Amino acid sequence: MKLTVNQQSIETEAKNLEELVAELNLPNQGVAVAVDNRLVKRNEWAGYALTDDAKITIIKAACGG
Repeated sequence: MKLTVNQQSIETEAKNLEELVAELNLPNQGVAVAVDNRLVKRNEWAGYALTDDAKITIIKAACGG
């Protein structure tokens, strides 16, 4: 499946958002994910089916001041 993640095209075998997050080795906390400009809650990731050409935005929290 072809997706756009943070404005970069990727190919993935992930079927849902939870699988994609695992495939990308993202941390367990401090991550927000939006699909086609809609924020998806973490407890919805496993049931959120991905579709070809979806636009994924991943935001990682950063500490500092």
